[in-house]
Amino acid sequence: MKNLDLRKSLVDACRRMNALGINQGTSGNISIRSGNTMLISPSATPYDQMQPETVATMAVDGEYGAWDGPLRPSTEWRFHLDIMRARPEVNAIVHTHATFATILAIARKDIPACHYMIAAFGGYDVRCAPYATFGTKDLSNHAIAALEGRMGCLLANHGMIVLGENLDKAMWRAIELETIARQYYHALLLGNPYILTNTNIDDTLAKFADYGVQDKIPVGAT
Repeated sequence: MKNLDLRKSLVDACRRMNALGINQGTSGNISIRSGNTMLISPSATPYDQMQPETVATMAVDGEYGAWDGPLRPSTEWRFHLDIMRARPEVNAIVHTHATFATILAIARKDIPACHYMIAAFGGYDVRCAPYATFGTKDLSNHAIAALEGRMGCLLANHGMIVLGENLDKAMWRAIELETIARQYYHALLLGNPYILTNTNIDDTLAKFADYGVQDKIPVGAT
């Protein structure tokens, strides 16, 4: 079997999403770039039943929508494939229906710089993409626009998408985004949360560069 290690890591990450509480059931999906192909979790398959051989493959630059495998790819294959095509630096994509990220997505709220770790997503906020039916080209187009210059976004009335240079970083960003969403939600309950300035976030991005963020995940430590 080709890409066995990557397939195993994808299956493990799907199971880990639910164990960490950042996804429920089979609502999430994950993809990994492997050369000119994309590995993607199969549709509607319980994670405890998913096996490396059931992971679907799609050609990144081949016939649009063509796939190979014993099970159909996730119904969200379009935004996975379109992001892979549009963002060559992205090698892994994680989509979840994490609770607090989805609460903010239901409210159709962007997440501003309520915490300096928003910089881990590449800018001064995490945008919420407009609503479109799951699995559609419209949703894919909205996601790509919301992800411009960013490594994560919310999907209105749906969930989150995060990107990574590799699967470990994508999973880390999924956890971080849900953490920030939870913090922002509770700060909104208190009322009038203070938002950091663009200069504050620029300073954080500069510090991340000093910590070697290109080589390993920044830990938001002192």
